[in-house]
Amino acid sequence: MAAFLLGAVLLIVQPQIVPSRPAINSNAETSSQSVQRELLKKTSQKNDFNENIHSNGSCQQLPQTIIIGVRKGGTRALLEMLSLHPDIAAAESEVHFFDWEDHYRNGLQWYINQMPFSYPRQITVEKTPAYFTSPKVPERVYNMNQSMRLLLILRDPSERVLSDYTQVFYNHMQKHKPYPSIEQFLVKNGELNVDYKAINRSLYYIHMQNWLKYFPLDHIHIVDGDKLIKDPFPEIEKVERFLKLSPQINASNFYFNKTKGFYCLRDSGRERCLHESKGRAHPQVDTQLLKKLQEYFHEPNKKFFELVGRTFDWH
Repeated sequence: MAAFLLGAVLLIVQPQIVPSRPAINSNAETSSQSVQRELLKKTSQKNDFNENIHSNGSCQQLPQTIIIGVRKGGTRALLEMLSLHPDIAAAESEVHFFDWEDHYRNGLQWYINQMPFSYPRQITVEKTPAYFTSPKVPERVYNMNQSMRLLLILRDPSERVLSDYTQVFYNHMQKHKPYPSIEQFLVKNGELNVDYKAINRSLYYIHMQNWLKYFPLDHIHIVDGDKLIKDPFPEIEKVERFLKLSPQINASNFYFNKTKGFYCLRDSGRERCLHESKGRAHPQVDTQLLKKLQEYFHEPNKKFFELVGRTFDWH
């Protein structure tokens, strides 16, 4: 109940953004602010919240941690690995509360209803990769809970672009629909098509700037998605420390599946791997075109490294 009341109070009393972060432009009312007012109306009364308490003492509550992205960065793998910890209760599907208007208008009670039942000792986690690149999401999360702990998993931006294309390609193939080659997206008038959405999603520094307007860097833990694939345990250890969890996940919880070509999970003697849609082979791309894509990301990557105070082993 305390968690529900805290969420309501945070929404009733508009929080002040700390001076060290860029101020929000309040001159013009945006559609986001309009929707926010409606959300406040729906959640301003104590009776708007239903406890949804299970007979075993567990209940549904607002998440204390959100995996905000990035798309095709390894969010599902991160969630599955984190779920090995007994003090984690994870939402099964992507909720899209903060980025889909139809969901956001439903209010926080609807959001709570999408969460798993959890015990008081557990941290509730949800993951929606589209949050990171959606401009309106950081403010909305902040207005719900300015103490939120955020997890962001990133990988080499060029590889992420190829994974992004691969997912959409296979989605079309499964529906027996034709889909253009990746070159048709990457090249426009003989030059790199920088307007391709998959490329824009990999401009990490632009999206990170938006999140840092509302949350300090120490509230956002960046998981190295490339290292998580190659050696998951050290990365998960860092996540445990960030979330202040007791060290419960061990190296023995991971084993390399030679057939699939990536790490799978072992929990209480039960073994499981990610869905077959994960780890798909990327399309073959002309070497010069791939080099041009990697060169394009050189300066954006440099800006991102400076922004977060660390570097990654990206092309």
